[in-house]
Amino acid sequence: MEAITEVYESQWTGSEVLYGQAKTIDTQYQQFSYKLADQVLKQLDTYALQFPEMKKKIDKRGRKLVDYDSQRHSFQSLQANAAKRKDDLKVTRGREQLEEAKSTYEVLNSELHDELPALYDSRILFLVTNLQTLFACEQQFHSETSKVYAELEAIVDKLATESQRGSYTLKKINANSNPSSPQQSPVKANLSIVNNVTNGSANANGRAATTDLPPGVLYRVKATYKYVREDVDELSFEVGDVINVVEYEDPEDQEEGWLMGNKEGTNEKGMFPANFTRPL
Repeated sequence: MEAITEVYESQWTGSEVLYGQAKTIDTQYQQFSYKLADQVLKQLDTYALQFPEMKKKIDKRGRKLVDYDSQRHSFQSLQANAAKRKDDLKVTRGREQLEEAKSTYEVLNSELHDELPALYDSRILFLVTNLQTLFACEQQFHSETSKVYAELEAIVDKLATESQRGSYTLKKINANSNPSSPQQSPVKANLSIVNNVTNGSANANGRAATTDLPPGVLYRVKATYKYVREDVDELSFEVGDVINVVEYEDPEDQEEGWLMGNKEGTNEKGMFPANFTRPL
């Protein structure tokens, strides 16, 4: 909506209403986003957190099963050796460790036998509740915004009707009117200097001299301001540098307010702004 409010001109019909409705849509979207985060995504995160914990418990049961199996083999070895050595103390301690390992494993195993099926069965209830909330939020958001868009459509329809009636058509300027003369561009000002030269030399008014110039040079100018090029085909110069003005190799490349020339001393060639120089 931001782009629409930028291009819809303020003098057009219904502009204030359109700007207000655009803010309404932004507000509705913010409320919709908040509801999704609070009522849908938060519950989804809580439900998903059960799985890493359940995975840890399953891994722990696997380790306790290994411990139980190890204690069982150790106790069997003690029983086999007890008949020879008559070491009842070790057998008693081994039996206690076996019972402890067995109890730990069986408790975990029993809990998982209850929790895993319950977690699996809970998926349906969770999805139903979560999706109901999601779809309800979506339905409310789109229902409210559709009313706003209907009003926006009516505004644009009215604009189309008024436009067809010529309400926004610009009045044509009379061709016989005498508009003020536009200011002469720098490039035309410089070129007029060449056209006004008489007998091939500069007069007392400081017009550009065209005598004793190298072949291809139209006239010479002197830099009155420093210029740093902004493109590869431009010419950089300092104040006081002298530049020989030449014709463009391709007339189509000529741009208003720009000249083509080469700097004396370095023979660097390129385009430069005419209003940064004065004719010699």
